[in-house]
Amino acid sequence: MKEFPPSNIVIVSRESRLAMWQAEYVRDRLVELYPQCSIEILGTTTRGDQILDRTLSKVGGKGLFVKELEVAMAEGRADLAVHCLKDMPMDLPEGFALAAVLEREDPRDAFVSNDYASLAELPAGAVVGTSSLRRQAMIAARYPQLVVKPLRGNLDTRLAKLDRGDYAAIILAVAGLNRLGLKARIREWLAPEASLPSPGQGTLAIEIPAGRDDMRRALAPLHDPVAAAASAAERSVSRIFGASCQIPLAAYATVDGERLHLRAMIATPDGARSAAAEAHGLASAPEALGEQVAALLKAQDADAILQACKAQADAAQA
Repeated sequence: MKEFPPSNIVIVSRESRLAMWQAEYVRDRLVELYPQCSIEILGTTTRGDQILDRTLSKVGGKGLFVKELEVAMAEGRADLAVHCLKDMPMDLPEGFALAAVLEREDPRDAFVSNDYASLAELPAGAVVGTSSLRRQAMIAARYPQLVVKPLRGNLDTRLAKLDRGDYAAIILAVAGLNRLGLKARIREWLAPEASLPSPGQGTLAIEIPAGRDDMRRALAPLHDPVAAAASAAERSVSRIFGASCQIPLAAYATVDGERLHLRAMIATPDGARSAAAEAHGLASAPEALGEQVAALLKAQDADAILQACKAQADAAQA
């Protein structure tokens, strides 16, 4: 049996500034809990960080940011990995487990521009950058006069592309900007009604090798039941539709006491077709609420929208 509390913990992390901030945040929380424990961060580069000339939907999806971290844990070089929950695949590979979901940051999308105060102010033909088909679909539906182009790279790289004039504006997650002290770059906080967040957006999650009960126990004080319930409902919708970077799907849940409110949307990348639904349920049964909302989406022909998404993705890769 592993010792508790552990005498040494290794956190594996991507080497981007935001990923390192996240790993350092978890490290500092653990140091407060276990001051006698030696905690170090193992930096690594993932394929998702290396491939910047193509969208995630064309090169393998969100798992590209996770695989190398899991290899480090499988080989015994690391004990845990910190992820943005929205970047984690819906189902973890065999041998790994989700040990803790941390308190949620602001889940909204941010409009960032050097010249314009809001999406509504952008002139026709203005180029907006985003890495997300979800955001692309929403912009296309509400502002068809704008041009949406792919935007890859870490947060600093994306801001640099904006600053050199490649885009009139870009859409980023508020949480990442807040965490890196870049709140001043935000010109408009996009309300969920206008830009429904991605499942798990703003939430950090900790992955461990399955069977590491010592790590699960050590991480238990970091687990936030409210964020866990909300993200479980959101990810349930995503799992039902087999969501990936090829599918513009949004799901956002809020908790009020014992009640959970979930909104979800699925659309084609061009925003021409969409379905939206919402429902209330028990916070103690988030997956059931996710299934209920998914059924409401299916009643609005969501499966046909999903097939259209796949057809558009296949055509783009041909």
